[in-house]
Amino acid sequence: MELPALISTLRTALESDTVHLLRERLDDVHPADLASALVEFAAQDLWTLLTVLPRAEQAEVFGYLPAEEQVNLSINISRRKLAPIIRQMSSDERADLFNRLSDEQRETLLPALAQAEREDLLRLTSHEEGTAGAIMTSDYAILAAELTVAQALDSLRREAPDKETIYSAYVVDAARKLIGVVSLRDLILAPLHMPIEELINHDPIYASVDMPQEEVASLIAKYDLLALPIVNSEHQMVGIVTYDDAMDVAAAEATEDFHKTATIGKLETSVKQAGIGLLYRKRVFWLVILVFGNIFSGAGIAHFEGIIASHIALLFFLPLLIGSSGNAGAQSGTLMVRALATGEIKLRDWGYLLGKECLVAGLLGLTMASAVVGLGWWRGGYDIAVVVSLTMMLVVLAGSLIGLSLPFLLSRFKLDPATASGPLITSIADVAGVVLYFSIATWYLGL
Repeated sequence: MELPALISTLRTALESDTVHLLRERLDDVHPADLASALVEFAAQDLWTLLTVLPRAEQAEVFGYLPAEEQVNLSINISRRKLAPIIRQMSSDERADLFNRLSDEQRETLLPALAQAEREDLLRLTSHEEGTAGAIMTSDYAILAAELTVAQALDSLRREAPDKETIYSAYVVDAARKLIGVVSLRDLILAPLHMPIEELINHDPIYASVDMPQEEVASLIAKYDLLALPIVNSEHQMVGIVTYDDAMDVAAAEATEDFHKTATIGKLETSVKQAGIGLLYRKRVFWLVILVFGNIFSGAGIAHFEGIIASHIALLFFLPLLIGSSGNAGAQSGTLMVRALATGEIKLRDWGYLLGKECLVAGLLGLTMASAVVGLGWWRGGYDIAVVVSLTMMLVVLAGSLIGLSLPFLLSRFKLDPATASGPLITSIADVAGVVLYFSIATWYLGL
C-alpha cells in the first residue's frame, strides 16, 4: 500500500471509529512503512492506531518511529501502557530511547522493567556516546565450543526468537571470552555429528567496546559483515553491532558532515522537528564569523579604488572571477574532505596531492581563461582581456590549492576537516581572488 493511501486508510478508521477492524488490513504493511504513516498523527491518535497491532509488532513499529516521536510518546503515554512495548523492543533500541529521556522519565521507566532487562539497559547505557558500546546490542547468540552441529542448531532454534540475528553465532569460553565465530550457513551444511570446533573461525574480526562508532561502521563495510562482535578490555564478549545499526551510524555521520560543509552545527534532531531557535543558534555563529571574514574582500576593493576608477570595466568581471575561485576551491575541498573521512588519503599525502592539484587546476584555469578572454576583449579591449584571462588562471589555481590544503591543515590540528568546505573555503578564496585580480590589473595596466 502506498504511503498516501495508507495514511488515508488510517485517518478514515479513526474518523469512523473502526480502528479495531484495521489489524487484518495492516498484516502486509511493512513496519517501517506503517511508522512513516503514523508520524502524521497526533500522539494520542498514533497510540490508538499502534495498539491495534499484536504486542511484538507494536514494538517493531515503535522502533521505526523517529527518535523525537518515541520520546514524545514516552512523555504522553502512561508507563503502564508503554512498558510492555518497551520490554519487547530490542536491547539496543531500548537503550537508545532510554538515553534520550530525562532523568525523571528514566526513573519512571526503570521500575516497569524486569530486573534482568533493567540491568542490561543500565549496562548498555553506561558506555560513552559515540562508541561501539553505545550502539551495540546484547541480543546475540552464543555457543559452547564442545557442542556438535546438531546441538548447536537446537540451541540456535531455541534462542532465535529473542536474538537480533542468528546468522553468526559466537563461541565463548566459561569466562565469556571470545573464542571465535561460526556461521549458520556452515552449521546447516555440516554433518550433524561434527563438532562445531571444526567449523569455528578462530580469528574473527572484532572491535573494542570503546572504539569510535564510525570506525565500527567502517569495519562492517570493509569486511561485509552482518554483525561485528564487541569485546571489553579483557576480551570478554559484551555485545554485537549489526549492519543495520552501522548503516544508521554511517547515515548520521554523513548528515553531520553535510551540515559541517555548510558550517552548520550538529543538529540533534531532524530539520522538520527542529525549532526556530535551534536552527538560528546552529547557523548564526559561522555566518557572523564569515561576515567579518568577507570584510577583507571589501578592504581589498577599497585599496584598489584608483585602478578601478581608471578602468571601470574591471568591475564587470569581479563576481565572475571570485565566484570561479570559490567554486574551484569548494570542488577541491569536497574531494579532500571525503577522501580524508574515508581514510583514502592521509596527512602524509598532502605533498603528492598538492603537485597533482597544481597540474589539474592549471589545466582548469587555462580552459576557463580561454572561455572568458573573448568576453574580456568585447567588454574592455585587449588589455582587459589579458588581465581577466591571466587572473582567471591564477584564481582557479589559488582557490583549488586553498580547497585542497585547508582540510589537511585542520586535520593536522585535530579539527574536523568537514568544517573546511563550503562557505569557509569560498570566503577565503574570495579574498584571494579580489587581491589577485586587482594586483594583476595594477601591475599590467600600469606598465
